[in-house]
Amino acid sequence: MARKIRGAIVEHTAKDGRVYRALRFTAYGRRQFVSLGAVSRGEAEQQLRYVLTDLERGTWRPPEAVKPPPEPERVPTFHEFAEQWWLRNERQLAPSTQVDYRWRLQNHLLPFFAEYPVDEITFALVERYIAEKEGEDEPLSPRSINMTVTLLGAVLHRAKKHGLISDNPARDPELRVKGRQPRRTYLESAEQIAALLGAAGELDGEAREDRRHVHRRTMLATLVFAGLRIGELCALRWRDVDLANGWLTVQHAKTDAGRRRVKVRGALRDELLSVRAGENGAPDAFVFATGTGGKPSRENIRNRVLGPAATRASERLVDAGYGPLPDHLTPHSLRRTFASVLYALGEDPGVVMDEMGHASPTLALAVYRQTMRRGDDEKARLRALVEGGEVAGADMAVDGIRALEAPELAVEREPA
Repeated sequence: MARKIRGAIVEHTAKDGRVYRALRFTAYGRRQFVSLGAVSRGEAEQQLRYVLTDLERGTWRPPEAVKPPPEPERVPTFHEFAEQWWLRNERQLAPSTQVDYRWRLQNHLLPFFAEYPVDEITFALVERYIAEKEGEDEPLSPRSINMTVTLLGAVLHRAKKHGLISDNPARDPELRVKGRQPRRTYLESAEQIAALLGAAGELDGEAREDRRHVHRRTMLATLVFAGLRIGELCALRWRDVDLANGWLTVQHAKTDAGRRRVKVRGALRDELLSVRAGENGAPDAFVFATGTGGKPSRENIRNRVLGPAATRASERLVDAGYGPLPDHLTPHSLRRTFASVLYALGEDPGVVMDEMGHASPTLALAVYRQTMRRGDDEKARLRALVEGGEVAGADMAVDGIRALEAPELAVEREPA
């Protein structure tokens, strides 16, 4: 006699209180399990009767497994797609064009767009990129910014051809940057340099009661007398500073020309010696390390070092009968000051280019030519500031302006 076919209803109560039911029975020599979902007990019993009847007739078949829909193809990031674009087009480009395109991609487009999927690059995002480029300490010219956006448009054009995007936001004519000159500020005289360093030294003196204070004066002196970019200053380690032979090596720079050696002149040497005497001078230690030994922040240097020192220096200058420091003073303003001082002291343009890390003499001379028109007295004061001595030792907190006019009034500054 044939064995009677039996089945059962299996119930499961979820955390939300809903009851889920399924059928369990044996068919074709295997235990079968058919999920019904959140149906009522009556509906489950009816489904069980249907299944048992079909089994008696031999017409029941197990339900086909539902195949999940295929996962959509992942949209590549701009970095990934730009790399494909480059490999496809590199051989078709002239060597000079390869260099130019590589500069636009590696130095500008990839640092901003690299992690964005190409379908998330919108008009608003390209606008944000342009605003960031215009707001940098060393802004690109409008023409250079437009060139980078043009290349972005070429890469996205290929993405549009592949069906990854429906519109190319980088080809919108409204994104074109108008040809306006960026604001370029620098310290214009020995009085202004002395005022800024003196004010920073004054702030250092007020902070000596702290367990560890920021070396504001030496930071600003390094920007003024070595021409470092703000990022290069933050990355500077003691292994890069050879005070015995008088050289500072810039290891971390944006370009090959930026990796360079800068002569450590007298005033800067004294400043760095004073810092190393009281700090961890291990080769891998940051010269201007944070309290925990980490890399200093660009924002802190701008907002907590340069900003307060510039404000106080302007007050001191005005009190002494001079004009204030230029508005919108930035760390890059001090880099321009370094170049202007070297030109005013008669340094060969090639030397200035090397120490600034400039690849083009045309650019350097066009930017700094106005700073070369200085009188002999001003040049003497600048030389004293750069090379060190009585005038360089004058502290604005005491009487820096009068000391510049009459070196015999200079006083010796205490080590920071």
